[in-house]
Amino acid sequence: MSDRKELTMDTSHRSVRDTFLDFFTERGHRRVTGGTLLPPPGDPVLFTTSGMHPLTPYLEGRPHPLGRRLVNVQRCLRTTDLEEVGDRTHLTTFQMLGSWSLGDYPHGRSLRWGYELLRDGFGVDPSRLHVTVFGGDGQVPPDDGSRRVWEELGLPVEPTGEDNWWSNGPTGPCGPDSEIFVWTGDGPPTGTPTTDDRWVEVWNHVSMRYRRRSDGGLEVFPRPSVDTGMGFERLLMVLQGHHDVYECDVLRPWTDTVSGLWPLDPGPHRLVVDHLRSGTVVVGDLVTPSNTGRGYVLRRLLRRTLTTLWRDDPSRSLSDLPLWVYSHTLDVFEQRDEPGRIRDVLLDEERRFRRLVERGRPIVRRQRRRGPLTDADYRFLHDTHGLPRDLVRSLLDQQ
Repeated sequence: MSDRKELTMDTSHRSVRDTFLDFFTERGHRRVTGGTLLPPPGDPVLFTTSGMHPLTPYLEGRPHPLGRRLVNVQRCLRTTDLEEVGDRTHLTTFQMLGSWSLGDYPHGRSLRWGYELLRDGFGVDPSRLHVTVFGGDGQVPPDDGSRRVWEELGLPVEPTGEDNWWSNGPTGPCGPDSEIFVWTGDGPPTGTPTTDDRWVEVWNHVSMRYRRRSDGGLEVFPRPSVDTGMGFERLLMVLQGHHDVYECDVLRPWTDTVSGLWPLDPGPHRLVVDHLRSGTVVVGDLVTPSNTGRGYVLRRLLRRTLTTLWRDDPSRSLSDLPLWVYSHTLDVFEQRDEPGRIRDVLLDEERRFRRLVERGRPIVRRQRRRGPLTDADYRFLHDTHGLPRDLVRSLLDQQ
């Protein structure tokens, strides 16, 4: 399957990032600085999961010191997508291009600006665009306003249910959203976003009209806000003419390096690339491996990586990785850490895990002699000996 080469504009990650920020800055948006993966003190979540997460108090009505129009590039980490990593579009750690109206302009203006930026700023052919809107449920009517805007712009519209309702948890700000998809297949577009996975979502525009109460009821905000989020890596995949997010320029260094060092099937290869890149960013935000909290998420990512690598060859080591791949990722995510320190943290975790594997091999062998392992056996091996399920399965494969 060949990559498309239809665009002549500069689609490097720096140019795309600047185009996005400049577009909204020219329309009165102030850039929110920061972008760390770590939420503010007192926030119960381990990592920032979306661009709007740090702005929740302001979406609920608190005045923001920079005004009502904001734009940002936010680092995000989502463990909810962990099992989907290995396909062509999902990543654990990524960047979100975000724009916000905090009770300022209406949702329809955001939709029109989104279309303008994709068509004129990034050069996306409108014939490759499809959108979805909220089709209504028992509490909230269909989002006919967004549907009319898209129809005026000439784009095909598909109404859906919960797929076009956005919230960041069981309570708090929420509302109907409108998602913009780009066709990534060869040939003319076919089907709709819900019937053909070659339609890839790149941008979500949320109309923050409501607050969900703990009893499930909805309160209407007196001044609705707009929250948009566009996946940076997915946008680069589309603009650079690839069918796989792992081929875009912010991931290609890892893709090529891992391919050259360790031959792997496509799914495991993508997992290793994703987890090593994610581990670099997490360590770059000064998290270290541990058995609890953020450190456990990092530990899990690294040990899943090593388990995958060692399944075919236990001699593989992260020491084979060159320093420049760490430097590239730190630069893309605008982190100031030293690549040598990142490498040292990862190698220390590898040494710890290798000792655990060597200790665990005879334990798993003894457990296996009793018969096929049950869920209770896996829990026993984890709780008593510290052996995670993925590692036990890998050790079983090697016996």
